[in-house]
Amino acid sequence: QVQLRESGGGSVQTGGSLRVSCVLSGDTVSRYCMGWFRQAPGKEREGVATIDRLFSTSYADSVKGRFTISKDSAQNTLYLEMNSLKPEDTAMYYCAAAPVGRVRLRTPLRSDEYNSWGQGTQVTVSS
Repeated sequence: QVQLRESGGGSVQTGGSLRVSCVLSGDTVSRYCMGWFRQAPGKEREGVATIDRLFSTSYADSVKGRFTISKDSAQNTLYLEMNSLKPEDTAMYYCAAAPVGRVRLRTPLRSDEYNSWGQGTQVTVSS
């Protein structure tokens, strides 16, 4: 399995922006479908945004139009650009990779499609 390391979380006010990053080591991001998930205290982990090997993206309804997922093969990094942040976006954000070689996923926003996870980066949005 590959290793994933997130960074870029922090605290912002409502309406602010953040970009979180996830560096993949041990392989190249071009071989993986990848995604961002989040988990708030007392809640289940939920899929936020995903990108497959053909660069098709999926977003949770709650973040459509505000978040953008992207993948940079030269930097071997996955990004999540978050704009117009709301207090309900407060959570630990996790990067995930699906089993190597999969071109696309049947249900990309489901966590059980992924088998490699980072440790997470905290995003806190204050009102």
